[in-house]
Amino acid sequence: MNKKTFALSIVLSFMWTAAVFAGTVKGVVTYEGPVPKFRELKMDADPICLTHHTEPVFPDILVLGEGNTMGNIFVHVTSGLKGKDYPVPTEPVVLDQKGCVYTPHVVGVHVGQPLDVLNPDGTLHNVHGTPKINPEFNIAMPKFRQKITRTFEKPEFMFTMKCDVHPWMGAWVAVMEHPFFNVTGKDGQFVLENLPAGQYEIEAWHEKLGTQKMQVTLGEDETKEINFTFTKQ
Repeated sequence: MNKKTFALSIVLSFMWTAAVFAGTVKGVVTYEGPVPKFRELKMDADPICLTHHTEPVFPDILVLGEGNTMGNIFVHVTSGLKGKDYPVPTEPVVLDQKGCVYTPHVVGVHVGQPLDVLNPDGTLHNVHGTPKINPEFNIAMPKFRQKITRTFEKPEFMFTMKCDVHPWMGAWVAVMEHPFFNVTGKDGQFVLENLPAGQYEIEAWHEKLGTQKMQVTLGEDETKEINFTFTKQ
């Protein structure tokens, strides 16, 4: 066996071991209690925004699915990870402004990973990020400027993105040091994959209802299910 073949076999062995013995934490987030009524977003200030919608648009503060499952919940590992550098994804996270609404409403991006902000609307947007640890930014996006890209060099949990032209627009961004995070869709489901065996603290975050935490012990090649329930405070 030559050196190149030997080195390749070591790499493949490591990848196989990681794939076999990595564990998974999954679950569902639900809402319990009275569902508040939100006012329709008024976009009359920019007629171009109105042309993108045929039905009323409501804030994304509380997005519920069948059985009151919750969307826009950021679920992530807060403790239990051993000191390790994780490869930075080269594929950008995309934050769209289509219809004068940020989509998705909550995103996670790795330190050093590109965040692409799109403007397909044919109108002026002003992308105003308000981090405290990373530099704040405020960038005009006229209708001919359809994409800007930002990267963040330091971890920072949850800062807001807003548009100073359209005050109803808002999104949340978390800059993470590791890949073990997920944002729920309307079905409330989350999955955290490829976790080494160990004991972890898992946190679920909502922009208005706060955070919830659970401890989970994960064995090799094991899947554990944990569920979170939020109630109106």
